[in-house]
Amino acid sequence: MSKKPNRWIVLVSSMGILMCTGAIYAFSVLAGPLSEANSWTMGEVMTAFAINAALGPIPMVLGGFLTDKGWSKWSIMAGAVLFGAGFALTGTATSLFQLYLYYGVLAGFGQGFAYSGCLSNTIRFFPDKKGLASGLITAGMGGAAIIAAPIANQLIQSKGVGTAFVWMGITYILIGFTCSLFIKVAPKQITSSKTNVKQNQALQVKVVSKNWKEMLQSINFYLILLMFATGSFSGLMIASNAAAIGQSTFGLTAATAAFYVSLYSLSNTLGRVVWGTISDKLGQSTTITIIYSIIALMFVILILIQTTLGFAIGIIGLGLCFGGVMGVFPSLVMDNFGPKFQGVNYGIVFIGYSTAAFIAPKVSAAISINNNGDYTKAFYLAIAVVITGLVLNVFYKKKVTSVRIAKTIVD
Repeated sequence: MSKKPNRWIVLVSSMGILMCTGAIYAFSVLAGPLSEANSWTMGEVMTAFAINAALGPIPMVLGGFLTDKGWSKWSIMAGAVLFGAGFALTGTATSLFQLYLYYGVLAGFGQGFAYSGCLSNTIRFFPDKKGLASGLITAGMGGAAIIAAPIANQLIQSKGVGTAFVWMGITYILIGFTCSLFIKVAPKQITSSKTNVKQNQALQVKVVSKNWKEMLQSINFYLILLMFATGSFSGLMIASNAAAIGQSTFGLTAATAAFYVSLYSLSNTLGRVVWGTISDKLGQSTTITIIYSIIALMFVILILIQTTLGFAIGIIGLGLCFGGVMGVFPSLVMDNFGPKFQGVNYGIVFIGYSTAAFIAPKVSAAISINNNGDYTKAFYLAIAVVITGLVLNVFYKKKVTSVRIAKTIVD
């Protein structure tokens, strides 16, 4: 009889891997020096970040397919190594083509494989705590910049931006490969004896697992996709431009701006755990309503209080909410379409995130350029986008409620 895998070891190992691939959230610290060192415009550099994110659904779906087939360990290992290699090679790039190939394509594919495998495999171990598990696992991703931002800034100051990429990339390969050795493959369905009464009642409403073709026939898929996109937009705007916003709009030094990038990442990390846990209690739709409302409020603060205090409040609030978005949606997808095809299904839903990741950094950077480095007008755009998400969530909540009422009447 085989020994049952320790799900917490799998969780911690996955968090370690995503703390490496999550270095993409420290890109705002590296982008400026990379632009200066190679005489590239910020728009050209940000295109690398956009490509990295835009390609996300491809490795997410492929990695999800391998995970659904029981190959998550190898998908995760390959992703961790590929990301580190792409990150290291970025430090050797001498042309925009190389930059886009190394950081955009190689690191992007590696990040997608690792993220998809770690997330979809791990939450299958936690049917009783889906929100908490997805929050913790994505916290590794969000927490990466807490460590990466100050280290990158120090390496840039002492060794140059190219060396920073190379050394960090090699480190990510070593850590990611080591952690992947502890990954165990989860069964497609696990039951737990530790679920409480309320959870047991919720689980009595059977969720039929749907494959990607069946998922595409559901209106819920399109609502969730668009909600994910509108919720991610603001977080990605800040993640890719936090250092630039701090320096140009709020007058911070480079070192101070790097500190706020780490603060944003810390808030992002905490938000994934906190909101994931809250969603287990209140439900995902109610949690999303609260998160999106706070996002709008934080941008109002950034517009009205353009001081260090205003920036700090905005960074913390938006970081917490971006973490919440990333922590809530994996379990939302599983609750709607079941656990059996979670890998592929979430990979497809991730198109919403990738679309926002492609648009948000470039649009916000363009707005700032047209306004002498001021991002205030970009904040107004972010408010409009998240309000759209709130409206979509109202439709989603009404549809889910009507379906539940119909099932109750039938029963």
